[in-house]
Amino acid sequence: MYSIDPFQFLTGGNIVTLALAAFVILLVLKGVRIVPQSEKYVVERFGRLRTVLGPGINFIVPLIDIVAHKISILERQLPNAMQDAITSDNVLVKVETSVFYRIIEPEKTVYRIRDVDAAIATTVAGIVRAEIGKMELDEVQSNRDQLISTIKLAVEDAVDNWGIEVTRAEVLDVNLDEATRAAMLQQLNAERARRAAVTEAEGEKRSVELNADAQLYAAEQSAKARRVLAEAEAYATAVVAEAITEHGIESAQYQVALKQVEALTALGAGEGKQTVVVPAAALEAFGNAFKLFGGKS
Repeated sequence: MYSIDPFQFLTGGNIVTLALAAFVILLVLKGVRIVPQSEKYVVERFGRLRTVLGPGINFIVPLIDIVAHKISILERQLPNAMQDAITSDNVLVKVETSVFYRIIEPEKTVYRIRDVDAAIATTVAGIVRAEIGKMELDEVQSNRDQLISTIKLAVEDAVDNWGIEVTRAEVLDVNLDEATRAAMLQQLNAERARRAAVTEAEGEKRSVELNADAQLYAAEQSAKARRVLAEAEAYATAVVAEAITEHGIESAQYQVALKQVEALTALGAGEGKQTVVVPAAALEAFGNAFKLFGGKS
């Protein structure tokens, strides 16, 4: 068996072959780029933008093309920020905001803006102040959804040239200083007292209206009752008149005598009456009544 000296093997053409093999391997490693799903690679050639590599296996020109930037395309959240703003009715408020975004065009982001987070935070602060300055405090409190939508659209327009997509913008809280809170509480208490007074006045008004309606109803019913009695009296008078016409004066005398008898009977039936005073004409009334009864029999 022959032994090979390693120093003899690494001389001459073998060294060149190994060098070429290493160079080829290096070129392959430099020319193949595997990009993760959550990233994009920005490739430059001689300092200028060449292309953007998406997720998966990509090929570039070795030693000429280089990966200058590795950009994450995952959604990011800016730290919660507090902005001072003044409403249109001159109330100072502190607004806490939160913004979520992601990079969709890395070639714009890396060459147009240096600090993405700071740029977006500054943009959001300016837009929040501008939008709240158009609204009164009550509108800020009651129309928060509309305010959030307006801020999101404005931020999207502002950062569009940076290759950024704003996925969500939130107004987490709107805080007031102590003086404003005390004034609002006083106003709220005054409004509650006013509503209570209005409610009480409306109740009294309604009570008066119902009482008047009841009196009117009672008057209407009394009038109806008087009308019925008048109609009954008129009917009775007509019957008496007809009887007089048909039977003469004896019918009228009979009615008078009958009324006198009924009156005496009612007087005698009263409670606690032990003695009945009979007028002098009462006996005559009884006599006339019996005569008339006898005349009719």
